[in-house]
Amino acid sequence: MEIRLTKREDELCSLLDQCTRHLKENEGIETSCRIAGGWVRDKLLGSQCNDIDIALENMMGVPFAERFVDYCRTVKDLAAKNVAKIESNPDQSKHLETARTTVLGIELDFVNLRSEEYAENSRIPTQVAFGTPLQDAIRRDITINALFYNVHSREVEDHTGKGLDDLRDGIVRTPLAPRETFMDDPLRVLRCIRFASRFGFSMVPELQEAAKDSAIQEALRLKISRERVGEELDKMMGGRNPLLAVDLINSLSLYTSVFNIHEGLGIKLSGSPSSPQNALKAALILHAFANPARPVTTLSGLPLPSLPAVHPLLLSELSTQNNPSRRLYLAAALTPYRDLTYAQKGKERPAVEAVIREGLKLGAQHHYLDGIPALFSASQLLRKGIADYEDGNMDKPERAWIGTLLREKSVHNPVTGSMWSTSLLFSLVQELVSIWPDDALDTEAATKRIGAYNKLATRIEELDLPSAVDAKSILDGREVVKILEAPSAGPWTGQVLARVIEWQLEHPQGTKEECETWLRGEQAAGNINISVGKRVKGGDADAKAKKAKR
Repeated sequence: MEIRLTKREDELCSLLDQCTRHLKENEGIETSCRIAGGWVRDKLLGSQCNDIDIALENMMGVPFAERFVDYCRTVKDLAAKNVAKIESNPDQSKHLETARTTVLGIELDFVNLRSEEYAENSRIPTQVAFGTPLQDAIRRDITINALFYNVHSREVEDHTGKGLDDLRDGIVRTPLAPRETFMDDPLRVLRCIRFASRFGFSMVPELQEAAKDSAIQEALRLKISRERVGEELDKMMGGRNPLLAVDLINSLSLYTSVFNIHEGLGIKLSGSPSSPQNALKAALILHAFANPARPVTTLSGLPLPSLPAVHPLLLSELSTQNNPSRRLYLAAALTPYRDLTYAQKGKERPAVEAVIREGLKLGAQHHYLDGIPALFSASQLLRKGIADYEDGNMDKPERAWIGTLLREKSVHNPVTGSMWSTSLLFSLVQELVSIWPDDALDTEAATKRIGAYNKLATRIEELDLPSAVDAKSILDGREVVKILEAPSAGPWTGQVLARVIEWQLEHPQGTKEECETWLRGEQAAGNINISVGKRVKGGDADAKAKKAKR
């Protein structure tokens, strides 16, 4: 394993080396620079990393960064961003002041090598002082993140003596005893899971045992900010193997520590979440559908039998630029909360919303907060809809009935990232979880449910419905008012527009003129009421109007 520098990286290392010599010669300041952590690990694995952390010996980050920026500008005539100071925050286990700048297009963070002393039963250091490379390395989260690249000697330094071997062997291990490392910062438990799932590495047994320690889990639940927990979980869901991340959370009994709403918030759920095993089941089924050529074995030994493939339409969004995998896996992980609600300002809200917003402090990024509750709402709607379709319980012609179902706001709404194909896929996952008891999935029942969804997807394709889901009404509200000679628009307008959409779905080749003729005929037959009434907020008319305008 060796590090091969790009041209810019080589130039940066030379600049840092020259700057330290310049400081010694002109100011009598002696320091050395080492690239630390993730960049070293990723370069050794053959990956590129665009952010670089520089660890300084016997010098704080800000004074060195300011001198380095000045050196680049005045001596080397290079552009460099002004230094930004990021304060330390011991309460959130951020113990080092950091200086940030950008040189040669590379974002750089400068910190000092540190040595820390901790009081008993405290994760906050009583003293953070300048340290040696060894003292700094052993206080890092895992050995593969404790490697340094010395910019002066151009050599990799492995002060723990295990980092390079663990990188070669695929091992996640803490430099110190894992319980000590985790008590220093309980978030490191989740970082271990993230890197294990990202690289497919194995955790050493003593690390797994420490992660199951009740004191560690309580500290993770109560002492670490939910923002930091959510950030780690977000990275897991967007990583290479989110299924393994969910599997590790489950096998290490960490589910309630991760997906936790603090009692002090006063949020009362309608019941208790179901077994965390349901999160793993949902993620496992999702993985099986999305990656049929990559069979997996879970740490708990949870078996997944061979299942029929799902219709390609259900997987179509997974190959797009807006790939929803991140959102789907987090939604799968929240399956234990799917049937629960909580009260907010007198209204009943889905519990998954509270977990995302308060328990993980995740917002609308990747459509977590708006898109995941919609997935669960759509799964309930689609489950009933597909059962009705199987039984032939349709109150309108087939194309109009299916198209109307797919156009439901929770099923398909680009504003929240909801796409009908993804909603169908997630609904199927949830149905299969429902027929999977503690032992094994009912293969016969699962095959039947997959067949029902595939049959619907086939008809969607045959009826050329994908292009109709986003179609706008052939008539707008003003045209409807004029055609029906109504005194003004009102709640009735949305109802009529919804019927226009149904007409379009039933008559895919129909023209605007034909639609106008049909509309006048419906009015003459007494099937349209254009009485102007007061709009009722949240009423059916509003809902239909919004759906029709899409």
